[in-house]
Amino acid sequence: MNEQQRAQRAEHRKLAGQLIMIRFPGTELDAATADFLKANGIRAVCLFRGNMTDHAQLSKLTADLRAALGPEALIAIDQEGGAVVRSTWVPAPPAAMGLGAADDTGLARRTGAAVARAVKALGFNWNFAPVLDLNNNPHNPVIAERSFGAEPHRAAELAMAWMAGSEEEGVACCVKHFPGHGDTSVDSHRDLPTVDKPRSELEAFEFAPFRFAAPVAPAVMTAHIVYPAIDADNPATMSPAILDGILRREWHYDGVIITDGMDMHAIAGRYGVGNAAVRALAAGADMVMALGTPQTQDETLEAIAQAIADGTITRAQVDERLARLAALAAKYPCAPRDYAEDTADRAIMAEGWRRALTSRGNPQRPAAGSKVRLVVRQDVVSDGVSEAGVPAAAVAASLGRLYDVELLTFADAESFDWSALPADGRYTILASTSRLRYGPHARATWRPDLHMALWNPYQALDIDAPALMTYGFAAPALDAVNAWLAGDLEAEGKCPVPGFA
Repeated sequence: MNEQQRAQRAEHRKLAGQLIMIRFPGTELDAATADFLKANGIRAVCLFRGNMTDHAQLSKLTADLRAALGPEALIAIDQEGGAVVRSTWVPAPPAAMGLGAADDTGLARRTGAAVARAVKALGFNWNFAPVLDLNNNPHNPVIAERSFGAEPHRAAELAMAWMAGSEEEGVACCVKHFPGHGDTSVDSHRDLPTVDKPRSELEAFEFAPFRFAAPVAPAVMTAHIVYPAIDADNPATMSPAILDGILRREWHYDGVIITDGMDMHAIAGRYGVGNAAVRALAAGADMVMALGTPQTQDETLEAIAQAIADGTITRAQVDERLARLAALAAKYPCAPRDYAEDTADRAIMAEGWRRALTSRGNPQRPAAGSKVRLVVRQDVVSDGVSEAGVPAAAVAASLGRLYDVELLTFADAESFDWSALPADGRYTILASTSRLRYGPHARATWRPDLHMALWNPYQALDIDAPALMTYGFAAPALDAVNAWLAGDLEAEGKCPVPGFA
């Protein structure tokens, strides 16, 4: 390779670098990662829970990233609300479905603004929220309470109000997962789902919120899902018919299109990360989320650089994508702000959690000071998207402010013998602290006096008992439950998906 060829190769690789977003481990920007960012012209990074410990550490990390990424830095986070939050010490936003249960666009807008104030103060300028997926599938393993509801128009109104709040505070949103992940029973982190509906049904349901958002959304994230009615051969992330055909040409969307993580099994395990990245960009994506390892990130860069060199992705296409990304960075500069609103924002979030609280089956409060038996799973698990649930001891401590609590934990719901609980008159509360639905054994035999569904509201359908649904397990959710138990709050939320009447 001569000097001219080496220079051209370096140029193509730096162009490729501007079209990908990476992640990296650790809570500091180490020298090797900083060199990788600078050498490859990378402008975009997504940070996760493992990159964060507290305000001071995270603020330094994002400052170091800004220095390495340059003036067009895009530093992203998943701070949706509910269980999907990365920065867990800032005011805890209610989940989208909780806001759907409260059914107040003003509250949704104030929540979006409060989320944006907190993440901007930490150094972020791009938040991968709100979710526009409509959840009418009670067996969806990954969306559930992340959706604003099942009615397209109202869900879109609430999501757009949330986004407007974020816009007011200068943080770019990214609606997801286009064109709709709600009606799936497979998690695309683990396999490739299919939504096999006719185009007319997709238009009336899945597509509707995204079409509603298209004139105003700064960015759209793609779904790793096959929609055979439109493109039987490619998931949406790699589908020209969906990204270029529907989103760009039919809906005239001119914001940024970014893929979901290309390390997910739906993509990496089937197509290979480099090949998939090229196909996504060629299909119409502006940025590829290359969240894998340094090795898969390098493979992605090489594949994109080669595609630019051989014309698979033309220079005109590259320039179009760079212009959209530059416009996003210019409109939402990565400039952190002071955060003096922490107390006020906690009040907004607490209001949301209280107004979200939903009852099912006419639950009755145990009297103050009653003897209560609390049944909770032993472990708190993350599903790979959400943060881990609330520990059993924390639920017991919360209820312990009102009652004499005996804590009983189980490892496996399908082998736990409910009939073996002592018949001693204690009021029995089941607290569900994971997203996992219950199996046939628990459904047939568990009979608590009260079921506190502290994460996935669909769990309230699994157990034949009166229930309270919080749509999440953050501390203000437990406070809302205690306020109801104490008689200081009525559960006036209305679950915005079918089946809960």
